[in-house]
Amino acid sequence: MSGFKRYDEEFKQSLVNLYQTGKTQAELCKDYGVSQTAFSKWIKQFSQVKLEDNTVMTAKQIQELQKRNAQLEEENLILKKASAIFMQNSK
Repeated sequence: MSGFKRYDEEFKQSLVNLYQTGKTQAELCKDYGVSQTAFSKWIKQFSQVKLEDNTVMTAKQIQELQKRNAQLEEENLILKKASAIFMQNSK
């Protein structure tokens, strides 16, 4: 078994929220037994971004949307190619 502890998403988000309300990274790492490296990564993932329409998303949610968008674009390209082949064969 590795020496890494597993933390759930809710815990990570809660710590980032505490950080954003003014607690220092060092304080939180010490109080909750979290490494600076892991916490820095969580801050990048779970920091919130306010969009133009005032909705709030985390960097992680944006990455998931970008990944899903890339999948949909790939599926769309495949469908266009299949459609072109189908149209050629139906003539």
